[in-house]
Amino acid sequence: MSTATLIFFAIAFVAVFFMRLFKMGTLLAFLLTGILAGQHVLGLFELSGTWNFLGELGIMFLWFNIGLQINMQRLWQLRHTIFGLGASQVLMVAVMLFPMLVGITSWSLIGTAMISLILAMSSTSEDLQILIDRNQLQTNMGRQTFSILLFQDLLSIPLLAMLPIMAGKSINLGASAIDILVMSLGLILGVVIVSKFIINPLMRVVARIKSTEAFVLAIMVNIAVWAVVLNLMGLPPALGAFLAGMLMSETVYRHQVNAAIEPYSMLFLSFFFIVLGMEINLPFLIDHWDMVLIGVAGLVFIKFFALYIVARVRHVQSREATLMSLILAQGGEFGLLILQTMKINGISAIPAEHQEILTAIIIVSIMMTPILLLLYDQLLKAGKIFNGSRNKKLSEQIKVETPSVIICGFGRMGQIVAQMLESEHISYVAIDGNVDEVVMARELGYNVIYGDSKKKAILLAAGLKARKTKAVVISLNDEIVARDIVQTLHGISKQIKIFARAHNLQSSRDLLQMGVKSATPEIIESSFILGSDVMESMGLSKPKINALVSYLRENGYENVKKPIDTK
Repeated sequence: MSTATLIFFAIAFVAVFFMRLFKMGTLLAFLLTGILAGQHVLGLFELSGTWNFLGELGIMFLWFNIGLQINMQRLWQLRHTIFGLGASQVLMVAVMLFPMLVGITSWSLIGTAMISLILAMSSTSEDLQILIDRNQLQTNMGRQTFSILLFQDLLSIPLLAMLPIMAGKSINLGASAIDILVMSLGLILGVVIVSKFIINPLMRVVARIKSTEAFVLAIMVNIAVWAVVLNLMGLPPALGAFLAGMLMSETVYRHQVNAAIEPYSMLFLSFFFIVLGMEINLPFLIDHWDMVLIGVAGLVFIKFFALYIVARVRHVQSREATLMSLILAQGGEFGLLILQTMKINGISAIPAEHQEILTAIIIVSIMMTPILLLLYDQLLKAGKIFNGSRNKKLSEQIKVETPSVIICGFGRMGQIVAQMLESEHISYVAIDGNVDEVVMARELGYNVIYGDSKKKAILLAAGLKARKTKAVVISLNDEIVARDIVQTLHGISKQIKIFARAHNLQSSRDLLQMGVKSATPEIIESSFILGSDVMESMGLSKPKINALVSYLRENGYENVKKPIDTK
């Protein structure tokens, strides 16, 4: 192995490490690796036929992945949000960008329309990772953001259909619009028919072999076949890879395809971004840094403003609309992909130097998103924004002054306990130290107050009374904090019944020794449920299984580590 290769992998590792440390997309790390390894910085490698081939494979897999996400059934289920909020967002951004681009460039009208639409699209990979990292994918804001991203994926069909029209340099907008519509509808109809009558039976035959290698090769052959077919038709091969993904998305094997191809997809996607980074003309961008910065600021501002207006019109709360707009305000991989596909296929709808500037604008805007979100979080925490609405939510009186149950910690476990109590009309008050979670829980109707459960004053303010409060539930996933809460509760009254969450058996025993009535170890109890299901499937009776589980639970799970006497 050469020194250049060793340095290259070291750069890639460090870039990925720091990008994830700052919650940025991993693919950006590979792009940065390509820039650093390219001819304009370290000069470790020169672009060769091998690198270009790997980059083209990466393009194919990226288009395939986009196509794989467009499942007609899922689109139909979310049609109201996708075609309402999603379409409004893209249309608003494109309508704002189009006249500005017409005024400041000399591009063709169809080229300007194409650029306006691709700039309206956001980074799916980064935005989904942000929602997952912030634990907001399943929130109302997260679902709406996801629906917008789904519409953007769907929009890729007419945008791809525009490529061959631009290659033909058509200037008849009316005829071009009809061509795009016919090609898009034909593509969707063809996908449904071919998937049902050809791809499904073929994949069924491959699946019967029960060979992972054969299954993966079948997917790759499918990508290659459609890329070649469309290339022979005079269309971009990328459209064939996209079509292959759509075909697979309509089969019953869609989830297995996604799981099987994922490791290879990431590998080839990384090559695409590395080659893209190596191809970036760094001296040119340095000479035009002012245009890049102005472009980034303009793009982020326009997208944020358009998204916020659309969200508010659709009755999204101001706080959620702001966060959603910040998350989606950047450019996306799709824009990079379209620009690179145009470059490879010699489609000169816009000048080559403008393509370079647009590529840089999209990349920098993606990198800006985590920074903007960090600033938003700091302003929110300092009470500089949405302070009035938050204080109003936090100052609302709790429903019950003396609840039967106090819940310390209102994560997922605390919410489930609250739902169970509500189903039996048992009064409760929950306490949580995350102000965002409290505000969101209040909006959903939960009886939650903001505060530190370790503090005696907070527990008393929540309505805790030694003789009237029947139980305190500690659902926090922090053993040290749980112990502090137990000590505080004992300081109020040792008669209070405490039910705590424990991570493992040792944590459970420690809490029981402190006087907790019940300390449920998550790992042990999950094992009981799993083991009971297995034993029942083996034909053992319910009473015998229940007796065994009861035996294991005796004396604070003391029997878990002992040999079980089955006589």
